[in-house]
Amino acid sequence: MINEMKENVVKNKSFAFAVRVVKLYQFLSEEKREFLLSKQLLRSGTSVGAMVREAEHAETKNDFKHKMGIAQKEINETIYWLELLKKTDYLKPDQFESINKDAVEIIKLITAILKSTKANINN
Repeated sequence: MINEMKENVVKNKSFAFAVRVVKLYQFLSEEKREFLLSKQLLRSGTSVGAMVREAEHAETKNDFKHKMGIAQKEINETIYWLELLKKTDYLKPDQFESINKDAVEIIKLITAILKSTKANINN
């Protein structure tokens, strides 16, 4: 549905991001004894890559657009949890900046893919 290079970039980055989220969850629950916010982060942060993978095998262009739209919502939610963890001092500014930078890069990629997909569907 989309060109191979973009597909692989978003697929690889969202998977690497999920790995970072799992490790951050482990840190937050084991070191900081924070369980509620970190569980929300784990759920949304790992579902981004799962939705990108689902989109890979979409049955139609609209199905692809729908699944990528969910991935976009999940990465946006993940950014919210990261910001909240920073503001509540569970994450130091440098810890936040590092993972948030990856999240912002992913949301930009997904948004660009969605924009070109929508244009492609409308033509």
